[in-house]
Amino acid sequence: MFNAGDYDVIVIGAGHAGAEAGLAAARLGCRTLLATLSMDNIALMPCNPSVGGPAKGHLVREVDALGGEMGLNADRTCIQFRLLNTGKGPAVQALRAQADKKRYQFTMKETCENQDNLDVKQLLIDDIVIEDGRVAGVVAETGEFYGAKAVILATGTYLRGRVIVGETVYDSGPNGQRAAMKLSDSLRRAGVRLMRFKTGTPARVDGRSLDYDKLIEQPGEDDAPSFSFLTDEVTRRNRVVCWLSYTNEKTHKIIMDNIDRAPMANGVIKGIGPRYCPSIESKLLRFPDKDRHQLFLEPEGLHTREVYVQGMSTSLPADVQIAFLHTIPGLEHCRVMRAGYAIEYDCIDPRQLNPTLEFKAIGGFFSAGQSNGTSGYEEAAAQGLMAGINAAMLVKGGEPLVLKRSDGYIGVLIDDLVTKGTNEPYRMMTSRAEYRLLLRQDNADLRLTDYGRRVGLVTEERWRRYQQKKAQIESALTALEETVISPSRETNEKLAAAGLSPVHVVTRLFDFLRRPDVAYRDLQPLFGLPEISAEAARQVDITVTYDGYIRKQQEQVDRQEKLENRLIPEDIDYQAVPSLRDEAREKLATVRPRSLGQAGRISGVSPADVSVLMVYLERQRRAGRPAKEETP
Repeated sequence: MFNAGDYDVIVIGAGHAGAEAGLAAARLGCRTLLATLSMDNIALMPCNPSVGGPAKGHLVREVDALGGEMGLNADRTCIQFRLLNTGKGPAVQALRAQADKKRYQFTMKETCENQDNLDVKQLLIDDIVIEDGRVAGVVAETGEFYGAKAVILATGTYLRGRVIVGETVYDSGPNGQRAAMKLSDSLRRAGVRLMRFKTGTPARVDGRSLDYDKLIEQPGEDDAPSFSFLTDEVTRRNRVVCWLSYTNEKTHKIIMDNIDRAPMANGVIKGIGPRYCPSIESKLLRFPDKDRHQLFLEPEGLHTREVYVQGMSTSLPADVQIAFLHTIPGLEHCRVMRAGYAIEYDCIDPRQLNPTLEFKAIGGFFSAGQSNGTSGYEEAAAQGLMAGINAAMLVKGGEPLVLKRSDGYIGVLIDDLVTKGTNEPYRMMTSRAEYRLLLRQDNADLRLTDYGRRVGLVTEERWRRYQQKKAQIESALTALEETVISPSRETNEKLAAAGLSPVHVVTRLFDFLRRPDVAYRDLQPLFGLPEISAEAARQVDITVTYDGYIRKQQEQVDRQEKLENRLIPEDIDYQAVPSLRDEAREKLATVRPRSLGQAGRISGVSPADVSVLMVYLERQRRAGRPAKEETP
């Protein structure tokens, strides 16, 4: 072993979590090393060729608002954009885009390689060096020791990765990459608790072998928004069409006739798979009454013929995969270019982490992404950004950034992980966010840009645009509240000429805008309201239309904030708290929540337990040991 250099921050892994972590730490002024198993696989998309979707699109926009890279990279390299759930309310509407996989990957690689303060090296890390309870650096397989003040684990599915296709099993990371086989042992020696999870992918087929006349066309939408608040709409265009098909009884019969050869059914697979993105075998076993399952055929890029069969993840043998694919309309003569496979990997129990994503027991050691038990590129990027920010804050002696559940989906994601843990690959969904009307994708910049500015990631251009949009919204809302219209003939003629219904009583424009057939753009020229951007106008429409619901949800947040702001001393002895149930003592001692609010979200801790803890903390405060109050 020889000393190859010292850094402020080292990031192990350069997937979606690692790339965001490395960029964030470097942009915040830390000398950073981004260590990757392969320089050619930075920001690799080993699974579906898409970014966003319900809740996931919210995460991408939040990453962007804080100053991260995923949204910008997606806007530069995605080839089809669609806004989902447009028939529902704005809380669950979400942007989803098909990516050009290779272009996405190499554009992010270019960004990382050209970032000041960031060194990118092809290294396989075998060991984490810990001294006196703090991380001191890492050791590569070739003997290099790199010292560091902070290390971020972002290993994705590479930790003791094992690929399974039917009876074929071999050690590997995704897409035939090397696996990190020794690092798990190093983590165990450091006292880190590991879990074994599983994920998988479907086959990729040759687009030239598909019968498109039998498929249902799924075009993009030219008026869909961008992921990044910095992207001008005119820079994007839809360049591919996706397609829809369905499985059928023949498909299901072939799968069930070969279920004994399925690794997930015959005991070959030991890891726990994702509940919300199951293999086709799992779908048939779990939902035997369904006579068909939906499949999306997604082109993987502009310069490849590979098409991803979304919804058909499998680890069945290759011959079975070919047989059942040929039963699907439009795929009767498809040629398989890559067989689907399952991959097992090690990940950590995230309850070992603080909300900053730093290990409670190892100072300066952070973890982010699938190594924390999550699934999805977007969840990984969000954690990577937060780990990068907090590692940099640790090095620089700054205040860490912890987002609350009422701040964003990122806050929900991290709080769920460190408070509740997960016994399966965690996927973000809108239903996990109790304040989702406040946490819309359209207002991510209004919620989070101030936080990004505080830590130093928001550029002057982003800040200027944000301030301009915010000022436009405020001026428009003020004008709507102050402008009153009466049911005069002149007013109603003006409204009728614009295709709007008349007023019959004196009305504020704010109240008139609540009508379902009225938008700010309709009223602006009629009553001389401020001219604002289309994006600001949409914010005004939503704010006015859902005003009552938004106020009610904000009241819920304010009530919960009282518990979130009551911090629990880090050294509290739960055995000394009288009247706590034994289960609550055990769970509280394991998670060690930072606040009463977090304590109440731990499985096995009841409202009565929280009340007991609250009384105990108040008695401690009166006895001369004041409970901490969170800094706003």
